[in-house]
Amino acid sequence: MKDMVMKKKQQRSFSRWILKSLLKLFLLLACLSLFQVAVLKYIDPPFTINMVWERLRHELFDAPYVVPAYGWQNLSKISPHLKQAVIAAEDQRFLTHHGFDFAEIKIVFRNVLEGKSFRGASTITMQAARSVFLPATRNPLRKLAEAWYTVLIEVVWDKARILEIYLNTVDWGTGIVGAQAGARAYFAKDAAVLTREQAALMAAILPSPHKWSPIDPSPHLKKRQQRILAAMPAMPLL
Repeated sequence: MKDMVMKKKQQRSFSRWILKSLLKLFLLLACLSLFQVAVLKYIDPPFTINMVWERLRHELFDAPYVVPAYGWQNLSKISPHLKQAVIAAEDQRFLTHHGFDFAEIKIVFRNVLEGKSFRGASTITMQAARSVFLPATRNPLRKLAEAWYTVLIEVVWDKARILEIYLNTVDWGTGIVGAQAGARAYFAKDAAVLTREQAALMAAILPSPHKWSPIDPSPHLKKRQQRILAAMPAMPLL
């Protein structure tokens, strides 16, 4: 009888130790992620976690690798046309939501229930979170981390900083990171001087930057460009 009591006590003690350890780990990760977000409010990221991840995959598993072109441009030095085009294409309620566009999420759920084609509901904030802080993997933990970073970003950064970091770190094609690298690769010019048409084409490829190209746009891509051009005048300027 004593042995059974002792065993139960040991089990409860071990369970408490596990719970305390998990709580400590969660608090450590929460503090670390908050520190990361706070630092990037003031410091431009010299690289993204995904850039490191792709290099590690190459070194450890011999995965294909292209040295990324990456050049930071302050928001003021990025074409206003590109800012409007990206908001028009990716997140038209960018200034009014707090990281999650629940109106868009409702539409996605309704489309799924009605058997219509799937469309994403990622906001610019969510995309900035995964571009900067997370590797390009597909698993539930990554989605949870993306949601957590999205909350932190909306609390710590203002909308202009969110857009600035997004435009500079988003994947714009194979080995192309950010607006400046994209403008140089596709149009041989700086992001500051992109025209409306060029900006709309660059925004149009963002859902599939490794499949589509502004250099040789397909009829489908040209239709996307025209829809973006039509929506741009109503988009905010940051």
